[in-house]
Amino acid sequence: MTTAKPWLRHYDKGVPHSLEPYPEHTLVDIVRRTASEQPDHPVLYFKGRVLSYGLVERESSSLAESLKELGVAVGDRVALIMPNSPQMIISELAVWKTGAIVVPLNPLYTETELAYALNECGAETVIVLSAFYGKISDAKSDTRLRRVIVTSIKEYLPPLKQLLFTLLKEKKDGHRIELLKGDFLFQDLVRRYDAAEARPMPVSSDAPALFLFSGGTTGNPKCAVSTHRSLVVSGMQIASWFSVILDRGTDSIILNMPLFHVYGQAGILPAALTGGFPIVLVPNPRDLDDLLHAIRTLRPAVLPGVPTLFTALLNHPAVRKQRGVMQSIKLCVSGAAPLMQETKRSFEELTGGRIIDAYSLTETTLASTFTPILGTYKPGSVGIPVSDVEVRIVDQECGMEELGPNEVGEVLMRAPQLMKEYWQNPEETAIVLRGGWLYTGDLGYLDEDGYLFIVDRKKDVIKPGGFQVWPRDVEEVIASHPAVQEVSVAGVPDPYKVEAVKAWVVLRDGHSLTAEALCEFCRQDLAAYKIPRHVEFIQALPKSTVGKVLRRKLVEEHCLKAGSAGT
Repeated sequence: MTTAKPWLRHYDKGVPHSLEPYPEHTLVDIVRRTASEQPDHPVLYFKGRVLSYGLVERESSSLAESLKELGVAVGDRVALIMPNSPQMIISELAVWKTGAIVVPLNPLYTETELAYALNECGAETVIVLSAFYGKISDAKSDTRLRRVIVTSIKEYLPPLKQLLFTLLKEKKDGHRIELLKGDFLFQDLVRRYDAAEARPMPVSSDAPALFLFSGGTTGNPKCAVSTHRSLVVSGMQIASWFSVILDRGTDSIILNMPLFHVYGQAGILPAALTGGFPIVLVPNPRDLDDLLHAIRTLRPAVLPGVPTLFTALLNHPAVRKQRGVMQSIKLCVSGAAPLMQETKRSFEELTGGRIIDAYSLTETTLASTFTPILGTYKPGSVGIPVSDVEVRIVDQECGMEELGPNEVGEVLMRAPQLMKEYWQNPEETAIVLRGGWLYTGDLGYLDEDGYLFIVDRKKDVIKPGGFQVWPRDVEEVIASHPAVQEVSVAGVPDPYKVEAVKAWVVLRDGHSLTAEALCEFCRQDLAAYKIPRHVEFIQALPKSTVGKVLRRKLVEEHCLKAGSAGT
């Protein structure tokens, strides 16, 4: 390479090459300071309700005192199982004020999946939305849970919407629950203490703040541990990148990416808080009518998403009928999968704004590459490293020799916010964290300008529509079927979801099974997005000389068949 960091010369004007030294404060400190200086300033917009910094600070402090009284202590893990909502943000701040660690979990998990995740992180406390209370109650006996706190989505709705929800949706949609003995209501705990009595624990910026599940390079779900500093660093990097096109304090950011995912949790949320951008909360990213209503009424400037979202919006009848509905959008960020060039062109024409690509990982607490917003865009690239992030390409075999421009190898990243470790898993930690660099397991190359191109993944995690699916999770469920002898699961190309789950199944002698029956069997223990979209019954799985199933060969054969069918 001609320079150590050739990408720096492609930064948009005004984006600093470095943001060091980073402050020694946390997101809790940022919210507290803003609440003190501008208590009435909006921090959250939710379904017609505006929540100020002052309110969020008071309620999170009150909840923190109740959590401490219940026994939540420094270093404890507290699971949060709810969609994007004021309760989610207030709960996170409260947990951090106790010195405990937030573990956001996907509400779509089945009881089996929830029990596994809760046991893996060792959570003894959970705050759950009422609609998912039944799943937690059923799973509780198989976990270490001691405290269950239940909240209703209606608690932060405007008064009229609260009434309508109670009359029309609460019972019908499964939100009306009967609290079991020993469990608690969220609002009771919020009201138990006056905020003036709050005594938040002093929390070091180097203390663990967040557990997010990741498949790592082996495909087995593990807890990646991020610190409070990691979240602030990530937020500052992203807010700085966005600053060339956004107005601080007035422009708002939609938070539609789920907070159980690194994209929303370690990217959009801290960027909004550190950058001073109000947050428009959208509970269900797949509810396009609700998303469009939020855009139409609140006119946000930033819309994060994945390629399938932007494609769906382009094809939505309301967008095609009223093209001006998206005109407030200055910037879209597309992550989790490659963005088609036609989608980029059409969306920029629709909004008049920019759409950029991004690349990141759970293990890097979203240490990202972004396409320059105003500068050079290179089709197929996921952009250049943001401030204080470095990327190297090394040979795939030993991971030591640094490769030159346009040579494909393993992508390594170094950043001040890399995860601390995989929770209680030193062996896996040592595999991916070496010499201050994170070995991503992804294959790619840097061109002469330092633009990163991802060409493949060494790791097997599947990302249908931006979700993460670990093949082993699906394989274990399918393998439990009495008719199944062997199974392998991998991701295959999909025109809508970008990647789909496929299972190759070898049946036991004398047994028969249909794809439909197998998928129905999976529904008992797998969330809907993990259920195979394709099932192929074969005589034997291809294996290496040491008996390892060759997933890549299965995928290649699938693609060949799909190509032949297309011709």
